[in-house]
Amino acid sequence: MAVDEASVSFGDGWDNDDGMAARPADRSGQGVINAFGRSMKMLRLRSGMERAEFGQQLGYTASSIASFEQGRRIPSPRTIDRADEVLEAGGLLSVWKEQMERAQFPVFFQGMAALEKAAIELLAYDTHVLNGLLQTEEYMRAVLAMRRPPLDQETIDQRVAARLARQDIFDRRPAPLLSFVLEESTVRHPWGGRTVHRGQLEHLLLTGERRNVEIQIMPTDREDNAGVDGAFTVITRKDGKRFMYTEAQGTSALQTDPEQTTLAAARYGIIRSQALTPRESLDFLERLLRSL
Repeated sequence: MAVDEASVSFGDGWDNDDGMAARPADRSGQGVINAFGRSMKMLRLRSGMERAEFGQQLGYTASSIASFEQGRRIPSPRTIDRADEVLEAGGLLSVWKEQMERAQFPVFFQGMAALEKAAIELLAYDTHVLNGLLQTEEYMRAVLAMRRPPLDQETIDQRVAARLARQDIFDRRPAPLLSFVLEESTVRHPWGGRTVHRGQLEHLLLTGERRNVEIQIMPTDREDNAGVDGAFTVITRKDGKRFMYTEAQGTSALQTDPEQTTLAAARYGIIRSQALTPRESLDFLERLLRSL
């Protein structure tokens, strides 16, 4: 996907907090997934393995292997490498890893996912649900389970796997600078119940202690808040180019116009100055956790 146009808008949208379109990928991505599945099946049959035997060596059930082969589920890069090894495929499966990684997202989010991987700075302001990069697996599953119409379990599993993979950004070296301003409502809403809520708050506290991460809370009682236009994310690449990503109600846009992205970064700076400091925010989260 080209992202060097001034603004690119999309429908049937990915939601950073609530998931992606109703399939593991859109139509073009599904073609890649189906082709990989056929290749895996052909190599498995060539080896003389039944699905149950192959799955046992990969740590999956026979039904999961069927899902991979039929294009209903996307295996992780590690699983692809292991399958290549078990089937003695000589790289015929491993060569698919990059394409499969892109295919787990709709075409329009592939650019954003690539930007996250290349970011030296990410600034995110969230207003309703926690940013996907900050979510625990239990929180993800709770939020995805609330979607209407309901999502099938394989779709939920795939979206969770894709979102967890994006969280590698925290451990990348050199470490990118990551800043999150969260509206108070995002940390007070008990998505999934008390246990999930407590686990999510604990995760935020641990994440906020990382040296390259700042988490700030925007109190509900603030009279001044430059974030009145809603959630957005600003990403800066190593070459200094900035991008702004926004989404709402099934639509999303990736803005690349230098004037607009510069203004977005400036607006984020104002929002950050109006929120609690990172230390005050961690204290706020600790108090909230103790109150549960």
